[in-house]
Amino acid sequence: MKQPDVIVREVGLRDGLQLVKTFVPTETKLAWARAVAAAGVPEIEITNFVPPKVIAQFADAADVARGALSIPGPKIVALAPNRKGAENMLLAGVRNVNFVLSVSEEHNLANVRKTVDQSFAEFENVVALRAERPEWKNVRIQGCLATSFGCTIRGKVDPNDVLRCVDRYLALGADEILLADTVGYAAPSEISNLFHHTVAIAAGKPVYAHFHDTRGLGLANVYAALEAGVRAFDASTGGLGGCPFAPGASGNIVMEDLVFLLEKEGLKTGVDLDKYRAARSIAETALPDEKFYGTILKAGLPKGFTPPTLAEAAE
Repeated sequence: MKQPDVIVREVGLRDGLQLVKTFVPTETKLAWARAVAAAGVPEIEITNFVPPKVIAQFADAADVARGALSIPGPKIVALAPNRKGAENMLLAGVRNVNFVLSVSEEHNLANVRKTVDQSFAEFENVVALRAERPEWKNVRIQGCLATSFGCTIRGKVDPNDVLRCVDRYLALGADEILLADTVGYAAPSEISNLFHHTVAIAAGKPVYAHFHDTRGLGLANVYAALEAGVRAFDASTGGLGGCPFAPGASGNIVMEDLVFLLEKEGLKTGVDLDKYRAARSIAETALPDEKFYGTILKAGLPKGFTPPTLAEAAE
């Protein structure tokens, strides 16, 4: 099978679990990841390298990361908010780092207890890690900008502030850029405008989008980002997840519905939705008290619809 037209990245095991109080056993997390991989999802954000006292769910981050690296197929990514987390990630074998800071000063202080300037200084330290060991020289680092479209603490976030942060990330050595609508404030016109400029500034470097469906515009925003040139999107199993500073939010966009939208538009994702059912089953069984969203795996695909991914595989 050829490379997908659009990258979809599973973030259920990281963003999806970060607010879940019930600890999901390591082996269950890995079974979930294996099911996601078996369905053809090309990238998985597997865990978060933060201290257990901050988020107890990720106390097994190193074990989960090491286990995931043995799964054939997907690129394994992990999140880190600081140098120590990134170093622990690299020691566990992960070579794709997602570093996160918030454009909103208030959100960044609440989330990682640093000013934006302090977080950028931390990012410089993460980039410097690549030079410390020969085996780390090919590490790829993604610069994630949370609250790019609004903040529940500050409210409106100036798009020019976002673009200045994009410039700053790239100047410091980011290999990829991710803009996140962390609290689900954005409308398609805002998405179109900001991603159009971000894709231009990135000048060929990958640009990812991370949307939450808090106010029902998640998939509409995906389409706007597609038209602006974005070809990589985060989503989670059943839409699990959310931001601790957006109480009551419905979480991430649903992986199953994202894949259907993209493939209905004729874009190959590499994902087999029938096989993806196994991942959802594992997650729902492990988390019976959590709410899962989505329509496609409940309603089924339209009669006569052949996803381009499967049509190509049959040729």
